[in-house]
Amino acid sequence: MFASDVAVVPREGEYKIKTVDLSLNYGATTALKRINLGIGAGEITALIGPSGCGKSSFLRSLNRMNDLIPAARFKGQIFFDGQDINSPRTDVVELRRRVGMVFQRPNPFPMSIFDNVAYGPRIHGMRSKQLLQSKVEEVLRAAALWDEVKTKLRHSALELSGGQQQRLCIARALAVDPEVLLMDEPASALDPISTAKVEELCTKLAKRYTIVIVTHNLQQAARISVRTAFFLNGELVEAGDTEGIFTNPQDKRTEDYITGRFG
Repeated sequence: MFASDVAVVPREGEYKIKTVDLSLNYGATTALKRINLGIGAGEITALIGPSGCGKSSFLRSLNRMNDLIPAARFKGQIFFDGQDINSPRTDVVELRRRVGMVFQRPNPFPMSIFDNVAYGPRIHGMRSKQLLQSKVEEVLRAAALWDEVKTKLRHSALELSGGQQQRLCIARALAVDPEVLLMDEPASALDPISTAKVEELCTKLAKRYTIVIVTHNLQQAARISVRTAFFLNGELVEAGDTEGIFTNPQDKRTEDYITGRFG
């Protein structure tokens, strides 16, 4: 049921991302309250909690997507490989290359499958047709989509099924060589078969990437994550290895959520 038999809580120096007293407001609305959380390198960390608890706001903070919301105001620090991402010296474009994002609903560009995947590498200066072809095949294979689309690369991405579109969006994120993948409920709009494929893909990708996934599906969190963090009303209630969170939560609010008493 759990992602690993022996979940390893990362030591201080092994955190890929770490937040320190992170608070976030949208105007007068408080979204996050002093969040302190470390994300282990090369692991899947699941963020769980009821709707409106702050999970997605936290996720969007990790590559500064909240910068795009005029009313967003934050306090605290977010460290990525030991560097504060909110420093004035941060190259936000480079940050978002290294910390990619996959959204809740598939959002392929209205162009060919090939051009969807090649878009990012082209933006970052890759011009060689041979290199682009190699990169497209590489990441479509990594996203477990190559065999399904290799004869349709010039077809519109909008012709793909929902599950295929989501895996295409994952491939598109991988094409710029990120180190971290942020996934905001990537399977919530998919059928059970497509959901299983995305979960299997996440497990495989975790061998190469650090993954942070927001999910309302507790079974999904239990199946694929090594660590789980439970959010409630903008607060981080509890975080730890997934098996411990699900079988021996330390906070009564976590137990009540896990057992379905609310949420």
